Amino acid sequence: MDSRNEQPDAGAAAGRRLDRRAELSEFLRSRRARLKPEDVGLADFGRHRRVPGLRREELAQLAGVSVAYYTRLEQGNGRNVSAEVLASIARALRLTDAEHAHLTHLAKPKAHKKKPAARQQQVRGALRQLLDTMDGVPAYIVGRRAEILAWNRMAAALFGDWAELPPAERNWARLVFLRPDYRDLFVDWEQKAIDIVCALRMDAGCDPDDTRLSALVGELSVKSEEFRRLWATHDVKEKSHGVKHLHHPLVGDLALNFESFRLTDGSEQSLVTYHAEPGSPSADSLRLLASWGTDATRAVPSA
Repeated sequence: MDSRNEQPDAGAAAGRRLDRRAELSEFLRSRRARLKPEDVGLADFGRHRRVPGLRREELAQLAGVSVAYYTRLEQGNGRNVSAEVLASIARALRLTDAEHAHLTHLAKPKAHKKKPAARQQQVRGALRQLLDTMDGVPAYIVGRRAEILAWNRMAAALFGDWAELPPAERNWARLVFLRPDYRDLFVDWEQKAIDIVCALRMDAGCDPDDTRLSALVGELSVKSEEFRRLWATHDVKEKSHGVKHLHHPLVGDLALNFESFRLTDGSEQSLVTYHAEPGSPSADSLRLLASWGTDATRAVPSA
């Protein structure tokens, strides 16, 4: 059985917490900077602007709050801000639903018991059984911090035998940013990288006290210039479906539809599946990979 749920040693989790106030400040600044007066129906009059995007007073006017109030919020002071005010600011900034949720998490973190840094992410036995019954469908369970928790034989044939990796390396962010073979595997590597960073940003907003995540961000920031560039954008989004184009070392180019299903059991995990259009060359290639079984994993990215 190829599904796994091993976790990195707790000692590897050392790291500082993310600064929620700094995250809130930088997120608001970045969203304001991307808007121009004409984008929101304001006249520019050709005045020289020292900073890109809208001024604070313009954003405050659009949101219906005082400049002093908005300035305090943008400086990271979200104390006592109401959901209604956040909704007004989100509308003024033209935020997506995911961005609005991220703003809310940063400004009004939910009161909850502090999550221990060493808390293990466990995959239910029934889910591991489900993965193993999905013949011909590459599928895996991903948890917080882009950690790959469990997978089936077809996922190993498609993406590489993650069982050969140390538990700490079974992480999409580390694979995509630090492994050249995964750069070759994804035809649109840049988009895959963006998706991962956006997901990590969402995780950071939900739990800024997660020291494992802080350590991961710190490691990738040191080791990858591309990660530093994308992390600095403060972009967030949730992508539940789409098409991924892969270049597999055994079967060549593949166009696969993916679906991501968020589990509703409070585990903060998602089931991700890939499939090809019936009758397509990609469907034939997946069947070929399935027929090769474990032999296929020897030709795909591995440690």
